Amino acid sequence: MTEWIISILLLIGGSFVLVGSIGLVKMPDFYMRLHGPTKATTLGMASLLTAAMVFFSTTQAGFSVKEILISLFLLLTAPVSGYMMIKSAIHHKLESIERTQGKDNIEDDV
Repeated sequence: MTEWIISILLLIGGSFVLVGSIGLVKMPDFYMRLHGPTKATTLGMASLLTAAMVFFSTTQAGFSVKEILISLFLLLTAPVSGYMMIKSAIHHKLESIERTQGKDNIEDDV
């Protein structure tokens, strides 16, 4: 039964990482490109690390803490780094396409 759980988590995680990577390449401007790595890829890596945690918990004696720490680090740093890159792009007045949403919410830098 655990092999099925691990396999499903690996497939889900791989699918999210693939979709996030394709989104990083295919999106038209910088602001849209950040959605791939900060959203889908982070969720995919969390699923892959959960599969690793289940695997190592069943094959070794004891609970695997490394994967939990890696997941927490990823879930904390990906949104913060995405936010900092967006703020830097706004500060440097990086151009975006017309379809980019939320441009009217950006305050002017004085």
